[in-house]
Amino acid sequence: MKDEAAALRIETLAVHGGEPRPAAQGSVVFPIYQGTVFTDPPGTAYDDLQYIRLNSTPSQVYLHNKLAALEGAEAAIATSSGMAALTTTLLALMKPGDHILAGDCLYGGSHAFLAKNAERLGWTYTLVDAQEPDAWDAAIRPETRVFLCETMTNPLLRVPALDAIVSLCRERGVLSLIDNTFASPASFRPLDHGFDLSFHSATKYLNGHSDVVAGCVMGSRALIDDVRHALNLYGASLDPHAGFLLARGIKTLALRVRASTANALALARALAAHPRVLQVNYPGLETHPDHLRAARLLSGFGGMLSFRIGGDEATAGAFVDRLRLAYVAPSLGGVETLVTLPVRTSHASIPRAEREAVGITDDLVRVSSGIEASDCLLADFAQALEKD
Repeated sequence: MKDEAAALRIETLAVHGGEPRPAAQGSVVFPIYQGTVFTDPPGTAYDDLQYIRLNSTPSQVYLHNKLAALEGAEAAIATSSGMAALTTTLLALMKPGDHILAGDCLYGGSHAFLAKNAERLGWTYTLVDAQEPDAWDAAIRPETRVFLCETMTNPLLRVPALDAIVSLCRERGVLSLIDNTFASPASFRPLDHGFDLSFHSATKYLNGHSDVVAGCVMGSRALIDDVRHALNLYGASLDPHAGFLLARGIKTLALRVRASTANALALARALAAHPRVLQVNYPGLETHPDHLRAARLLSGFGGMLSFRIGGDEATAGAFVDRLRLAYVAPSLGGVETLVTLPVRTSHASIPRAEREAVGITDDLVRVSSGIEASDCLLADFAQALEKD
């Protein structure tokens, strides 16, 4: 199935990838197996028993196969949230004394996990500029186990030197771990580029309807087995009903991402031309510092952007409050346009000096473009910008 899936375009793969044929009882839609108790043949190994916490029920196996197909992975595992995907993966891979190399503009939750837990777990970590490979040699150590990065950083939409990360990791025997949430498989498939593991907050683009919290990890069967065994013990498994909604959302992934990408580009261009806007961060703009890299690596620039409106947090807050269509909400990747101030949400836990050092200022507004008509969306932002 993997070879067949590799030949399919993402629009087709999202619908048909991982789908069993013939389906259960002839149903085109895979059913929800909500039960927690299943009978297994005598001698079945503990981790292979069909049990929800062990991530092995029919609904979970179906979802895992679909997730693996999306990114061309040998295997995948679903978790109860994106943070569960990251933390369980690190707990599966790392041991006391190990070192993590990580991009210096991580999602706030990822940064907070390292800052508050690495020392307690016996790990060390170093934050590096993921756009500057020349700085990595000085930071990597013999005990470095993982290089953690993001396809596009939150909220500045920087695109790291992804090929260089893969090359360094292969040369130095380090595992490459990438958060592919912002790009989604519709715009980037990390394993095709040589990454060892890809993870997502599936709450976002994969589900796409703002009604499920989930995460997932994709990679080789051996590495995913390690993650699954850790997940079985830590217990952050995904409920079958949430998994059903996630699989349903995946089927429209390519169409939703295409629409949100078109809206993001239109909005980025309009904002860049507006006199009140100081700076727009969107890799689809020729003025973005990583535009050429993004154009080379990604099949789409995505539905996320951010911009500086000028002034302070109160100024930015007043602007978002004037929006009529866009919701002021901290998530992303849904069919509706969402806006948020990173200093209040995703990066609130990061000290001010660290935030400002990487460009996350008080007047920064992050936008997750939805699938509304572009002219309606542009008109909403225009009216909010014109008022004091």
